[in-house]
Amino acid sequence: MSEQNISKPGSKPGTPSAPKSSGLKTFIVFTVIFLVLAGLGWLIHYRLANATTKPGGGGGRGGADLTVPVIAGHVAQKDVPIYLDGLGTVQAFNTVTIHTRVDGQLVKIAFTEGQDIKTGDLLAQIDPDPYQAALEQAQAKKEQDAAQLANATLDLKRYADLLATDGTTRQTYDTQKALVDQLAAAVKADQAAVASAQVNLDYTTIRSPIDGRVGIRLVDQGNIVHASDATGLVVLTQLRPISIVFTLPETTISRLHAGQDETNFTVLAMSRDGTNVLATGQLAVIDNQIDITTGTIKLKATFANENLRLWPGAFVNTRLLLTVRKDSAVVPASVVQRGPEGAFAFVIQDDQTVAMRPLKVGQMDGGEALIEDGLKPGETVVVDGQYKLQDGSHVQVSWAATNAPDAAPKKLHQHKKPA
Repeated sequence: MSEQNISKPGSKPGTPSAPKSSGLKTFIVFTVIFLVLAGLGWLIHYRLANATTKPGGGGGRGGADLTVPVIAGHVAQKDVPIYLDGLGTVQAFNTVTIHTRVDGQLVKIAFTEGQDIKTGDLLAQIDPDPYQAALEQAQAKKEQDAAQLANATLDLKRYADLLATDGTTRQTYDTQKALVDQLAAAVKADQAAVASAQVNLDYTTIRSPIDGRVGIRLVDQGNIVHASDATGLVVLTQLRPISIVFTLPETTISRLHAGQDETNFTVLAMSRDGTNVLATGQLAVIDNQIDITTGTIKLKATFANENLRLWPGAFVNTRLLLTVRKDSAVVPASVVQRGPEGAFAFVIQDDQTVAMRPLKVGQMDGGEALIEDGLKPGETVVVDGQYKLQDGSHVQVSWAATNAPDAAPKKLHQHKKPA
């Protein structure tokens, strides 16, 4: 038997040799890898193709069949106030530092700190005794000179009678007449001295010159005070009415002057967070010059302040009512969207698709937007849910709480899928 027919022990007839078995395994491995790669490629292609059919993907009938849930509302029509906003400081309508006008001891404090005072009410009393004595001395001097004047006047009358009968000389008569004139002048001076002493005596009683509220006492009872003292006795402020001085940009002057002849401007005093109206007043004056360092103009408004919600020194926000736009288109502020080309809104069409509409917004205030151009009263707009929308998207409408369902068009209440 030849060597080619001899097999290894344990082997079966027809068994493939080792090189053939290794090639088959390699083929299987490559086939599996190919199938895996083909499957991954198909999966990536499927996902990319599916993404293009979603809303906002930009194409495909499948995207048109998908609807986006949104909250809708109507464009309202109403009168809209136009405000100019500024920052102001509350100032007392009048502020008076009470000083003494004569020197002396402060013998009485007649007010309580923080007390409301009326015009003419007693505030303090300076020791009046020295000034009473000076008044009486001036009065006595006046009476003395008045008596001398009366005697000299009688003598002048006698000299006049004697002169008529040549019983005395002209010189004697003239001398007596000069004495009478001198004493008359002295009486007038005494009268002025009496009046001056009376004024000083009156100054010892210090009374309120205005209605207002006294602050903290600056001098205690018993101290010696002088008219030249830099510090007064107390500061008195008038709180009813009260003023607010605020600033606006210089660019608003032309708008103010345009309406000043027709409108008595109303000014609102707002809390610092802008949520509460503290008081309502009237514009009193526009300053006569612009602050060149800030480019602003000062204005002053007056408020009745009956409830004392405004206090001197406080900072407040101010809103000057410039005008009222009649029958204007108004939407919630969330309707207005911003894009590269400016403001726009999504308007809901009759077929429940949305259209992007460019807007001209006049004012955003109090959660509402005044629309000057782009929307008309009665149109339906998207209030919430815009982030999934694009021009032409189909929507499923729910109505905002401010829009009653019975006020909404029925065709927008019923969801209808496009064919």
